[in-house]
Amino acid sequence: MTTEAGLTARVEHYRERFATFLTVEVGPVEEELARRDAGTPDNPHLDEAGRMHPAVWEARREVQRRSAKAGLYSPHVGEASGGGGFSRAEMQHVEEFVYHRSGLGLGLAALGWTEGANAAIEHCSSAAREHWLDPLVAGEITAAFANTEISVGTDVLAMETHAHRDVAGRSDSDWVLNGAKAWITNAHFADVLQVTAVTEPGAGTRSLTMFLVDADAPGVTRGRDIPTMLNDGLTGELHFDDVRIPAEDVVGEPGDGFSLAMAWINWRRMCRGGMCAGWGAWLLERAVNRARVRTSGGKPIAELQAVQHLLADMDADVYAARAASLHAQVELDALPGGAYGMPLAPEAPRLMSLIKVVNDEAFFRVADRAVQVHGGTGLRSGSPEEKLFRLARNLKIPAGTVEIQRNAIARGLLRR
Repeated sequence: MTTEAGLTARVEHYRERFATFLTVEVGPVEEELARRDAGTPDNPHLDEAGRMHPAVWEARREVQRRSAKAGLYSPHVGEASGGGGFSRAEMQHVEEFVYHRSGLGLGLAALGWTEGANAAIEHCSSAAREHWLDPLVAGEITAAFANTEISVGTDVLAMETHAHRDVAGRSDSDWVLNGAKAWITNAHFADVLQVTAVTEPGAGTRSLTMFLVDADAPGVTRGRDIPTMLNDGLTGELHFDDVRIPAEDVVGEPGDGFSLAMAWINWRRMCRGGMCAGWGAWLLERAVNRARVRTSGGKPIAELQAVQHLLADMDADVYAARAASLHAQVELDALPGGAYGMPLAPEAPRLMSLIKVVNDEAFFRVADRAVQVHGGTGLRSGSPEEKLFRLARNLKIPAGTVEIQRNAIARGLLRR
């Protein structure tokens, strides 16, 4: 029997512990949340400002804290930073298991996502490590990645948010930040903001610097909620008005901001492999079960060739995207500097974009066919199929549109 690449003993151990964690730790939190009039983790009620109901947010936070205490929250973070130090191939197996077993429940919060630590923040100073990184790994606080602006998406070098050294102020080592960010996940609740800003205009990829900004610092304002098709009350605006940032909260060195921002964005692209494999398998299982029990003309619809073809196409997409992603993750792990090298190996951007575009396209088809198999119940607002169909459509835009991924793939081919 062939062992899949990345399916190591520590991955197996993680999956065993996570399965137990879902029952012992997550189950009681989900039961408590169900007793409150706050909605569900995937379809939360919203407050008067359009933000996620505080009871749902706190349930997520409780799971994050418990997961970190159990050593499950940050397997993707380096061992030197308190994480598991898992490779990208190992992480695909972990992410697939978490998304498959959790479905749309609170278990998803148990694995550090955009609210937790990431490879970019690991380049912070020793002071920032103690102040920000260690609490993030421990699940004690949450973060938001503030890169996008209201009129600037993929073209990050066109951003207008800027920072300068306070040479005329009380400390010439401090920085002063001004500008605004939009479409920011966790803008409403984050404790620390991972902000990229222009510090040397006209310097190309060296024009940006990344800062860790206290979300409660003077001059930081959490703006309006931005309703999206996910309807989860987690996306919003951030405004910065003469926000003072100490030098120790610069991530890496001034001018490293573009590379660090891309490390974060590429991380989200690579995570598509496990996420879409897990959710895709979950949707396929639900579709197969539905086809077996739903009858038409006195027979299960599973006997209809049209339905069989829908199931077969779902299986083909899940299998092919999963296999392609795992192969690419193995290749990325083998590159000089791995998946997060600074600078990246020339082959890396193409592989990361392949993972994202293959999964974005395949998972959308899987979700669409899942709705079709379920028929009217699949159209019901709040059903898993309806929710994941909306989410699948959403995936084609964040962390770089599918069109931008194709550009990156073509550049990688032409550079050879």
